[in-house]
Amino acid sequence: MACRGVSFLPEEGLELVGVAKSFGSVTAVAEVDLRVHPGEFLTLLGPSGSGKTTILKLIAGFEVPDQGEIRLAGRDITVIPPYRRDIGMVFQHYALFPHMTVAENVAFPLRMRRLKDRTVQAKVEEALALVKLSGLDRRRPSELSGGQQQRVALARAIVFGPRLLLLDEPFGALDRKLREEMQVEMRFLQQRLRLMTVFVTHDQEEALVMSDRIAVLNAGQVEQVGTPDEIYDRPANGFVAGFIGESNLWKGVIAGVHGALARVGLDLGITVTVAVPEPPKDGSQVRLLVRPERMQLLTGTRTADNSFEARVHQMVYLGESTKYRLNLPNGHEVLARWSTPRLAGPRVGDTVRVGWDASDGRLVRWD
Repeated sequence: MACRGVSFLPEEGLELVGVAKSFGSVTAVAEVDLRVHPGEFLTLLGPSGSGKTTILKLIAGFEVPDQGEIRLAGRDITVIPPYRRDIGMVFQHYALFPHMTVAENVAFPLRMRRLKDRTVQAKVEEALALVKLSGLDRRRPSELSGGQQQRVALARAIVFGPRLLLLDEPFGALDRKLREEMQVEMRFLQQRLRLMTVFVTHDQEEALVMSDRIAVLNAGQVEQVGTPDEIYDRPANGFVAGFIGESNLWKGVIAGVHGALARVGLDLGITVTVAVPEPPKDGSQVRLLVRPERMQLLTGTRTADNSFEARVHQMVYLGESTKYRLNLPNGHEVLARWSTPRLAGPRVGDTVRVGWDASDGRLVRWD
């Protein structure tokens, strides 16, 4: 569900207004404003200590903010106990009851709501079918694989039909292959149920793959909120550009603007041309972002708007692509990533000509 152009519906969505939280002298969350649309999958992405898990705990009710409000479906839940918030949650380490069967674990939130046995059984069977665990209802968590335990935790979180699902790095304990499988399954289920979801991760690739929108956090503040392509291709500042994916991020000064093109003098020792949606001021300090996959290997008569020679310092074979570290004569390093050629490509020690077009660079704020 893409939320581009969709107006926020406070009577259905989740809203954080001026939410702040400190622990002693440490500010964990600094006056955060955030909205999550009905049916949306929003990811809180950031490094350790950025405040993403604290925000999740504040939404869940495990922590109370020092200031601000949290509203769910138009209801102020800021100080309401967790069990009254109508929120499902999946933790990284599952938090299953080891002495209970799969069915008993999934039924737990229904028992707490004192539903009739017949209703409980029907809802448990439905939830287990949704997560592909039918027939395993009598097993105990110790008899399940990591992926199966994760599915039990998910079934328990959705069995009572919550308004909101919170996911706290739920795939962190899984191996890469299983993690990727669970990402696909989780996203499919979330879209099928149209369940408003807030997901916490430090894994940029995971966030790009799964999210409708991403909120990038740093030092308790929201740096940018946007769709995956907006965050990756049009980062708001140097932190976002450097944190999301690999990047060439150079300091520069605007040396002239001509229509939709700007000339930028880089600290690489060269001046380049960049396409700009809005003309910057002459002399203003900026950062130029060029993603490694946007760098072109210029051979034969091939040209680009900006180009220079560099020497291949390192190669990293990644299967379908190869990552190159290139050194300029002045010692600066450039990253490039190209499809692995069928025939021999550049090798360590080779001098190559590389470049990029003006439309492939992005100017971001100097932070």
